[in-house]
Amino acid sequence: MEFLAIAVGLVLACANGANDNFKGVATLFGSGTTTYRRSLSWATLTTAAGSITALVMARGLLAAFSGKGLVPPELVADPRFPTAVALAAGTTVFLATRLGFPVSTTHALTGGLVGAALSAPCGEIDLGKLVNGFVLPLLSSPFVAILATLVLYPTLRYARRRMGIEPETCLCVGDEGVAVVPGMAQAAPVVSASMTPILGVGTTTTCRVRYAGQVLGISARPVLDAAHYLSAGMVGFARGLNDTPKIAALLLGGQILAPNTGIVSVALAMGVGGWLGARRVAETMSKRITALNPGQGFTANAVTSLLVVGASSLGLPVSTTHVSCGALFGIGAVSGRARGKVIGEILLAWMLTLPIAALLGALAMRVA
Repeated sequence: MEFLAIAVGLVLACANGANDNFKGVATLFGSGTTTYRRSLSWATLTTAAGSITALVMARGLLAAFSGKGLVPPELVADPRFPTAVALAAGTTVFLATRLGFPVSTTHALTGGLVGAALSAPCGEIDLGKLVNGFVLPLLSSPFVAILATLVLYPTLRYARRRMGIEPETCLCVGDEGVAVVPGMAQAAPVVSASMTPILGVGTTTTCRVRYAGQVLGISARPVLDAAHYLSAGMVGFARGLNDTPKIAALLLGGQILAPNTGIVSVALAMGVGGWLGARRVAETMSKRITALNPGQGFTANAVTSLLVVGASSLGLPVSTTHVSCGALFGIGAVSGRARGKVIGEILLAWMLTLPIAALLGALAMRVA
């Protein structure tokens, strides 16, 4: 049973990496700042850094997701319990990833914990801890992210304009710009039309929004691109810090692995899952929720990283998915370019995550 629990826990970590690893760098890819593969490499590196930092900073999440205080101690120590929870959460996240929906592993873990506990012979749940320690942070985090984005983005846009930094749309062949016009992406068709005669058949072109002007005597574009990369890296770091101990807690709760061994094992599995399976969720996060420019991407990442790191340091199980999507929803609301149908599909997937995971957790616990 111990070996099965380890295997199932690592499968959950792989599913988590496939669904979550790209979320921090989705704005880099979606805004055309860099390519999919470079974005994924940056996500893998920064998530690994956050996972290792969790060895010393995220003990509260290890305790919370082991089930201690939420379910009876004898159930926490039973290897069948973490196995059932991991199987339920992993299956739920894997299905969502195959469909391209960014869902919350935290939500799936919570559902698995509840379902497995209620179906166990000695199962009971501390409802007060469930509501205050799990439900409220999960429900409130996307709304906090939306509000923070609605405040921060107009503030940063005003500051940018005061510094004389204005957007321009570039028709790029590879990494080289061949035509530039002032303004945002709506200028792209004009650029493309003007350049059509000189482009050969099969030439790969992209229209990118970038910034013209200077910051302290330095060209604004490399400065803002560097800030965008840094903010994306902060989200990857925050996600590794927040998610790794939640999954490792299942192995800790059943006393299957030592905390440090569990965290390192989960970090490696998350990296593999993200590298091999992130593409579908990447397309949804980067392209389908809302159109992005680099400044909007930077704002969404800044909000996400600050909220998730803050919650992790307090031991609050917020969802990186909910926070990052909430920030993107806020950007779409401010810019007027949110795609309501896609957002509705994502919200439906969120609502189904917990009950599906709870049902699978109950079934797994009965079979185990």
